[in-house]
Amino acid sequence: MSVYIHPTAIVSPKAQLGENVRIGPFCMVDDKVILGDETELRAYVHIYNYTEMGSGCTIFDHTVIGGEPQDISFRNEETWVRIGDNLMCREYVTMNRAVGEGQSTTVGDNCFIMENVHLAHNVKIGNGCTIANKCGFSGHTHIGDFVVVGGMSGFHQFVHVGSYCMIGGLSKIVRDVPPFCLAAGAPIRVYDINRIGLKRRGFDSETRRRIRDMFRTLYDPARTIREGLNELEIKYGSTAEGRMILDFASESTRGLSPRINHDWDRRDPGEKDID
Repeated sequence: MSVYIHPTAIVSPKAQLGENVRIGPFCMVDDKVILGDETELRAYVHIYNYTEMGSGCTIFDHTVIGGEPQDISFRNEETWVRIGDNLMCREYVTMNRAVGEGQSTTVGDNCFIMENVHLAHNVKIGNGCTIANKCGFSGHTHIGDFVVVGGMSGFHQFVHVGSYCMIGGLSKIVRDVPPFCLAAGAPIRVYDINRIGLKRRGFDSETRRRIRDMFRTLYDPARTIREGLNELEIKYGSTAEGRMILDFASESTRGLSPRINHDWDRRDPGEKDID
């Protein structure tokens, strides 16, 4: 096993370091820390106790991971930050431990978290997410897989965002955003399905058409959201995409974000393969 530790770094001998870990100048690594193979800490990074990080992660300068949660209910119980493989984490990111014995703040595999992002206690970020600069995630926020978040967006505590969404920059997310959505605004509004993101993720044109029809059903102005969900269950409850939306809605605690006043049936010139 080959581990490189810069002479100015302070690394506890109790920390568990995988193969080919590199720790740069002026970093601090506490006792109860696990770093996976090929992980690199650049400069001035502090990894606090109760942090577990997978392999292939790169943590840039001045990032702080595993600090105590900013929550007055915290009583120094054992809680964790758990990070998957291949995280790219840029400068000045902060990730706090969870609140509640045995709970974790989590980040999935293959995520890209840009400069000055804050993940509060009990936040859960899925796999393959991209979080742009200076976003703030309040406690218990849950983000699904393959979500893209624009810069300087703020998330209210307990908000959920479904998989395959794109959230526009400078958004204020105070209600839940269903899967497959393109949403933005302060407060947040659903504009459309995330058709470009879905295409990039391998959803074929027929599936994208079906998802578009699901959201026409859900956000039909002639129905309430509850009525739209009932209709969605009848028409698409047996499909994987329909089930994802319905299951997400059943777990929503802050209510689904409303749509913007937009004609969902209007042809988009750039969307000939869907409409």
